[in-house]
Amino acid sequence: MSPLLDIKGLSVSFRTPRGDLKALRDVALQVGRGEIVGIIGESGCGKSTLINAIIGLLPANTGAVKGHIGFDGQELVGLPINAMRKLRGERITTIFQDPMTALNPVLTIGAQMTAIQYRRRASTSEKRRRAIEFLEKVRMPDAARRLDQYPHQFSGGMRQRICIAMALLTEPDLLIADEPTTALDATLEVQVIHLLRELQRDIGCSVLFISHHLGAVAELCGRVAIMYAGEVVEQGTAGDIFRDPRHPYTRKLLECDPGRITERQEILPTIPGELPDLVHVPQGCIFRDRCPERFALCGERPPEVTVRPGHQAACHKARELVAS
Repeated sequence: MSPLLDIKGLSVSFRTPRGDLKALRDVALQVGRGEIVGIIGESGCGKSTLINAIIGLLPANTGAVKGHIGFDGQELVGLPINAMRKLRGERITTIFQDPMTALNPVLTIGAQMTAIQYRRRASTSEKRRRAIEFLEKVRMPDAARRLDQYPHQFSGGMRQRICIAMALLTEPDLLIADEPTTALDATLEVQVIHLLRELQRDIGCSVLFISHHLGAVAELCGRVAIMYAGEVVEQGTAGDIFRDPRHPYTRKLLECDPGRITERQEILPTIPGELPDLVHVPQGCIFRDRCPERFALCGERPPEVTVRPGHQAACHKARELVAS
């Protein structure tokens, strides 16, 4: 069966006073039907650019967009705006990062949840009934009464539940969750992860889950892609990535996870160095200047090495690096 989302050779650049910034370069990623795929990477690695390319919301200073984004057999690169609008919010929906600003503060929750159903030929009362149904799905207490309240009357966790309900209200084929737990405390984060998994099973949609939280990705996702400086440097099953990482960046990223620190220490581990200048992209491996494993061959662009079926890493030493 063909994947629902099929990205091949995607490159996106932005015009800047210093020149074209190559935000994405030759990205390849697939999301199967009913699959949850996670994307991990430092800030600035291209996660948000990838999302915006998929949903057609790239900024005005976007330069060249090359490659292929296939959604259920339809090409999204170059798709006319009216055709994209028919997909966005109906078959492709997004949970944005900050629940405190994602909702309109001057409209009730009910008004917003009925408004997004404008494509459905149904009465206002039927749209409200459906809004209540989905608020109950996300375990909103007393959903019918709270439908007439405003966003400021809800906590951050409740607002995120509302955003999840709104994203799933149209029963999309693809749900993009853009760091949906970042603004929540640890307890609420666990609740939202479990809630997303249950709702995804009920609706059967595919999920592209973007997060800095390694534990959340390990808990929720079946497959994981690691992004660095606009490239996908490694991808595989969650077990592959977390138990047997083969790219040095993935290994260093996992070492920085506080959950893996077993001894008390004053200074948390970090990855030395800085992100490369994407206006003047360095030759060879993009991670070379920060890599503790670098050697002469790293001056050449590394091939994507298949470690095992479904597990690839863009590193000259991918077959040699074995998790300790």
